[in-house]
Amino acid sequence: MTQPDMSQILAQAQEMQVKLQQAQEEILATSVTGTAGNGLVAVTMTGGGQVTDVAIDPQVVDPEDVDTLQDLIAGAFADAHNKVGDLAEEKMGPLAQGGGGDPFGGMLG
Repeated sequence: MTQPDMSQILAQAQEMQVKLQQAQEEILATSVTGTAGNGLVAVTMTGGGQVTDVAIDPQVVDPEDVDTLQDLIAGAFADAHNKVGDLAEEKMGPLAQGGGGDPFGGMLG
């Protein structure tokens, strides 16, 4: 069995690290918007999970029914959070699976 070239392995590992960092930066720079109530409430957040905007359609504001508004806000937040997770999976998934190839040539398992 031939030994793999260590310089090649290190170069592949460094390339993978650069790709992971780029994907993380893309995720953090992206904003997603989650909605509830057919768009009556929208929550926008960054890929890092920071809420940057909340939009509430005035027709959903009813002082007699604050519970529904609270539920819609929570639902919009959850939708945005799920979209951040989907974004992270989309950007990081191929890298987490080795980017289509094993950078260590099967040495680690």
